[in-house]
Amino acid sequence: MTALRQTMIEAMRQRGFAQRTHNTYLMVITDLARYFHRPPDTLSTDDLQRFFHHLVQERGLSAASCRIYLHGVRFLYLQVLHWPSVDVSPVVPKTPQRIPELLTRDEVRWILAACHNPKHRLMLELCYGCGLRVTEVCHLRVSDIDSQRGQLRVAQGKGAKDRMVLLTATLIARLRDYWRAYRPRTWLFPSALFPDRALHPSAPQKAFSQAKRLAGIERIGGIHSLRHAYATHVLEQGLPVHQLQRLLGHRSIQSTMRYLHWLPGQQGASQSPIDLVADLEVGHD
Repeated sequence: MTALRQTMIEAMRQRGFAQRTHNTYLMVITDLARYFHRPPDTLSTDDLQRFFHHLVQERGLSAASCRIYLHGVRFLYLQVLHWPSVDVSPVVPKTPQRIPELLTRDEVRWILAACHNPKHRLMLELCYGCGLRVTEVCHLRVSDIDSQRGQLRVAQGKGAKDRMVLLTATLIARLRDYWRAYRPRTWLFPSALFPDRALHPSAPQKAFSQAKRLAGIERIGGIHSLRHAYATHVLEQGLPVHQLQRLLGHRSIQSTMRYLHWLPGQQGASQSPIDLVADLEVGHD
């Protein structure tokens, strides 16, 4: 490990970056060094601009991917090498802005009904009923459930933030049935092969894709579409946008406002937990 790489890792640890960010930024700098066959601390601003031209014109990276590279480069040169500025700007073609396809309530019901594994079905219900990301569901611990207060603790979600989300009576009952059947100890959804580890996100992702196929749903989108459906459906039932922002764990209200694309003119006024799962009437074993 080079001294520069180690310094960069220590700088990311000091700032509390998630492991995924560590891996991404290190990959960016590795690509940069490999392209020039030189250490990154010997490059100039012109070199960096040429690298981004390569990413766009030769590798054809999207605007989103270029932004990730830019974040990694800026972190190295501003926070680790202490450059006064990083004046590079990748020029990428504008991509059409499209509203993603949204699952309807009936489609969510059919997908859940087509998932016959109780463990996987509960994970899908939590994605939809609480608006969780799949990685957040996989890393839930038994101790994160507060059935008395009707809350679920999401520890170190995206952005290394903890948050509390609402647990409805339906989901609490589902969780109790699951606990009685499986008796998980630490992880709520442990790996079958390695019980001391959390289940890998690929398992519920595959379960969702299979259930969607069995249900005959042809809309584009993976398991994350359950989180999109949650956000839109609770707005539809009256949850204020600022409350949804907190429940989803969005840093910026703008990230939450995008869900209003599906609900023109919707403002919302509800103050109580909205039980999305109760009305689905999905059969349970």
